[in-house]
Amino acid sequence: MTGTESAAAGGPVRQQLPEGPTVWCTNGPAAVAMWREMQPPGAYHRAAGRLRSGDTLLDIGANVGLMSVHCARTCPGIRVVAAEPAPDLHACLRRNLADHAASGWQAECAAVSDRPGLLRFTYYPDAPGNSGLYADPRADDEITLAFLRNSGVDAEDAEELVEGLHEGVEFTVPAVTASDLVRRHGIERVDLLKVDVERAELDVLLGLEEAHWSLVRAVVAEVHDEDGRLAAVLRLLHAHGFTVDVRQEPLLKGTALYDVEAERAV
Repeated sequence: MTGTESAAAGGPVRQQLPEGPTVWCTNGPAAVAMWREMQPPGAYHRAAGRLRSGDTLLDIGANVGLMSVHCARTCPGIRVVAAEPAPDLHACLRRNLADHAASGWQAECAAVSDRPGLLRFTYYPDAPGNSGLYADPRADDEITLAFLRNSGVDAEDAEELVEGLHEGVEFTVPAVTASDLVRRHGIERVDLLKVDVERAELDVLLGLEEAHWSLVRAVVAEVHDEDGRLAAVLRLLHAHGFTVDVRQEPLLKGTALYDVEAERAV
């Protein structure tokens, strides 16, 4: 199968990924763009390459599960515990995990934050990967414009492509903490904690209780460096014994987006 095939009018679609599997998603072009983030030489690809059979991936902000799929394909035999609060994305996540991570997976339809409860979530149908608890349409437009310009897209064309991209739908979602997930799923070791939650990354880390930090071997996170968030994330990781590397992808030059890779110091 090539291209995008609709499963039902207005419902999930099947998307063939470049040099990858066919997956369920809500937006084919968005899924292709997210899949490209998993490819070398990016942070997600490096993190996936360090996994071993029997390891556990805790995928926070899983979207339709492309990082989980990439990790399961890179290292068959891993366990995946994933969380995604948007119901449409979560439905695709479950299908993709069933297809590509059959050796062991669980998927929660919940946001992950620093405390449990109910939170307001903004879903962008045309840019599902930018959806989140702290959605900022103007800032999200600027990030996308910078990405397009860095990709060589003409400024006028970029403006046209971004118009209406971040028109969102708001709803309430349940929230849990990372420690809630550890307890609920009996996780004894987190070999990779992946965090991609559009400005809520510090909240995710603050929701990991002191007793559970020692279970985490490695972290890969996309961090929005707004209001001192990157520095706060780095302080927290250093305080818990991680060595940390911070990089910015060339196509994101001029934005506040950085990749943080952390491993437990020996």
